[in-house]
Amino acid sequence: MAIRKPVGQGASSKKYDILTALSVHGLSADKHVQRQVLRIIALITSRYNWRGDELSMGHKEIARLWAVDPRTVKREMAKLRDKNWIVVKRQGARGRVSTYGINLDLILKDTQEQWPNVGPDFVERAGGLLPAPASPKIVKVDFGKPQPKPIDIRKGSWSDVCASLRAIDPVRFENWLARLDFKMIDDAVLVLTAPSSFIAQYVQTHLSDFILKQASGAYPGVKSLRVET
Repeated sequence: MAIRKPVGQGASSKKYDILTALSVHGLSADKHVQRQVLRIIALITSRYNWRGDELSMGHKEIARLWAVDPRTVKREMAKLRDKNWIVVKRQGARGRVSTYGINLDLILKDTQEQWPNVGPDFVERAGGLLPAPASPKIVKVDFGKPQPKPIDIRKGSWSDVCASLRAIDPVRFENWLARLDFKMIDDAVLVLTAPSSFIAQYVQTHLSDFILKQASGAYPGVKSLRVET
């Protein structure tokens, strides 16, 4: 699924959020990444068509914008294509310049670890720009009478909790909670695991109450949440 395009109502703030994500990513890295990020920001702010996802610029024009020679432009644009931050939509020919698209979806994912440097409000807001994962297609195959399997009651209960969380706030669930797994109940503590420390920290700090409120029915007596990596 494509990123939620920053167009329509609130488009300006969404564009600023994407540029902010790029900026903090660059500022946290070395000088080479900083220069690369500054260059793509210049492309976006000067010539990028957000609605059509199109950037139409020749190498000479880009060289003038970046204050470099065309050879440097060729090299740096190749690096951006290798990162898949920029893709060629139409190759230039017969005097026409190439048209590029900018992979805003991947840029947001690649800069996600630096979002907390801006603040929790930014993490929540920028997370809303990410595409929700596509629901997997379920194919039913009849192999005859199924063999009985032992039932994991706690995992079944966590599935019920997830269903409630998804129904209440599907965007927040898909962006943050869908990647959590049930681990155990440890002395009135619901223990979940996350695929990264970034997600674990964010969920622990901002979504504990949201989870515990829905988990109290499935796990009576649970009073707190711990999210591990």
